[in-house]
Amino acid sequence: MRIAVLFGGRNGEHEVSCRSAEGVLAALDPARYDVLPVRITRAGRWEVGGAVGVGVFAAVRALRAVDVAFPLLHGPFGEDGTVQAALRHAGIRHVGSDAPACAVGMDKECTKKLLADNGIAVAESVVLRSAARSLSHREREALGLPVFVKPARAGSSVGVSRVDGWDRLGAAVAAARAVDPKVLVERAVPGREVDVGVLELPDGGLAVSPPLEIGVAGGRDFFDFEAKYRAGGAVFTVPAALGEPLGARLRALAVRAFRALGCRGLLRVDFLLGDGDEPVVNEVNTMPGFTHASQFPRMWQAAGIDYGRLLDTLVETALSR
Repeated sequence: MRIAVLFGGRNGEHEVSCRSAEGVLAALDPARYDVLPVRITRAGRWEVGGAVGVGVFAAVRALRAVDVAFPLLHGPFGEDGTVQAALRHAGIRHVGSDAPACAVGMDKECTKKLLADNGIAVAESVVLRSAARSLSHREREALGLPVFVKPARAGSSVGVSRVDGWDRLGAAVAAARAVDPKVLVERAVPGREVDVGVLELPDGGLAVSPPLEIGVAGGRDFFDFEAKYRAGGAVFTVPAALGEPLGARLRALAVRAFRALGCRGLLRVDFLLGDGDEPVVNEVNTMPGFTHASQFPRMWQAAGIDYGRLLDTLVETALSR
């Protein structure tokens, strides 16, 4: 089976994607797969086989020879549906969601609206669309402190800040706007952070992983970029110590989120458990990190599905579409 693994990309998560690809490329069984690594540079040029620095359309034409593509891309120009749309246009099957679900899942504002419309609780937030826009006094009163300031369309906590005093809001918004001109200022939801994975099977059924709880080490205020990608920055507990009624509720909400967003293949849903363990969706990832240490593979390992079998399932599901 010929499979192309796409990695890198034009964004601040380039290295994260490369790390994910290292794990996937090493784990794909060479007796089963003929693997074509495809690197996308930070400048947006593609390296396919012997061709170096080609444009996206020439690269996609070259990929028509593969059976399935695995767009292992995080962030803008990859996880946002850009590449998925090009693959779909060329008739190339690929792992994961199609362009519309990727685009919605990447945009935190759109994700919140769609989830809320489907009865899933999300944190209250205000969207700042222009450099001239700031929070009004009424909005500050409604959100309270602390708040989190986030680029609307980025992942891996790039450009995210926790603000404990309104005098720091301007600097936090500027940091987020350097990543994306659309910025969210979000009410903090104090409590436990728990992730749940959804995996589509080749027959179209959905499997849901055991929950994984994130503990932040080193005195950090939240699960930031350093905590995510530096050794010892976080402690993962899987399965998380949750009572079965709560665990069942999180699994049901994760499936509802998958269907509400129109996802395919996989989804990681990140919950915050606020007062009374009331679940609130923090974010979703249509293509979560895929190193051996990443949350998504760890959750499925706890379910008895090892890394290699997880990849096989994703590929088989893509081929069955």
